[in-house]
Amino acid sequence: MESSAGESAGVENAAVQITVNGAPRRVDARASVKDLLLALSLAAEHVAVERNGRLVPRREHERTALREGDRIEVVTLVGGG
Repeated sequence: MESSAGESAGVENAAVQITVNGAPRRVDARASVKDLLLALSLAAEHVAVERNGRLVPRREHERTALREGDRIEVVTLVGGG
């Protein structure tokens, strides 16, 4: 039984390498786009997110998992006139 607990702990701490706006970043293997935005202290309503060249609609941020090698572009939206 001990080996299974050890294996679980290893899975919990697993990370994947992604690229965010051209910079390498490691994130938890279970992270979503929403988790990434929280880690970057960005509000979803003020940004647009692309994952591997495709726009991720805001409603899909929570269920869009980040995977090894993903290329994420986060663009901050600025209002003005």
